[in-house]
Amino acid sequence: MDDFLLRALAGGVGVALVAGPLGCFVVWRRMAYFGDTLSHAALLGIALGFIAGINLMAAVALVGLVLAGLLVLMQRQRKLATDTLLGLLSHTTLSLGLIVVALLQTVRVDLMSYLFGDILSVSTADLAWIWGGGLVVLAVLAWLWRPLLAMTVSEDLARVEGVPVLATQVAFMMLMAATIALAMKVVGVLLITALLIIPAACARRFARTPEIMAALAALVGVLAVGGGLGASFRADLPAGPAVVVAAAALFLIAQVFPRRALG
Repeated sequence: MDDFLLRALAGGVGVALVAGPLGCFVVWRRMAYFGDTLSHAALLGIALGFIAGINLMAAVALVGLVLAGLLVLMQRQRKLATDTLLGLLSHTTLSLGLIVVALLQTVRVDLMSYLFGDILSVSTADLAWIWGGGLVVLAVLAWLWRPLLAMTVSEDLARVEGVPVLATQVAFMMLMAATIALAMKVVGVLLITALLIIPAACARRFARTPEIMAALAALVGVLAVGGGLGASFRADLPAGPAVVVAAAALFLIAQVFPRRALG
């Protein structure tokens, strides 16, 4: 197998192993629109990364962290509904990103590769970011697992049990921002949320416990990456969208089998 395909597979598997467990909380807490907002803001992070001359994944993660903090502050004002705030931030940051990219006179930006991913160009340095950052995200998620589960069941009950709800919520948003930065190269800023949601939705049909669902979601993600890359290589398809379509195909196939989930 060619080296670039091995790097693409390694990068995609690394992202899938992180996106699966994190995506479970996105599905349970119905935060898909928050993921879309962060992914749209990723384009602004890319543009600012070019201007600052820093690693683009780090720039995307920083913009995501700022956006998550801004959302938490705006939510505490209780003047606008959360979906309204997400819509405002999502479209504003996406538009700002496109404007800043258009103003970059000395840098040629391949927008398509950032919008839909360019997994076949994953480099050794990218792999270091994906696997190193992914291990950190998984470690923090494991540490937050029980508080996040308690908040998912009932935030009021979790607060009574002593869970620091606000701090846990902010930490979860930061994990989302970091994961989106890691996944940017695999499926692009417009399709990142699909890699979080579809494997988790597929795994939910078979999981009897939250932990099993997280493991199954990671496995579905890995299978989607392998299937998408294979289809891309054989049929000359865009790799990022092919990975998402492979995940969607696995979801549809899963519907054939009897439901065995928690609910």
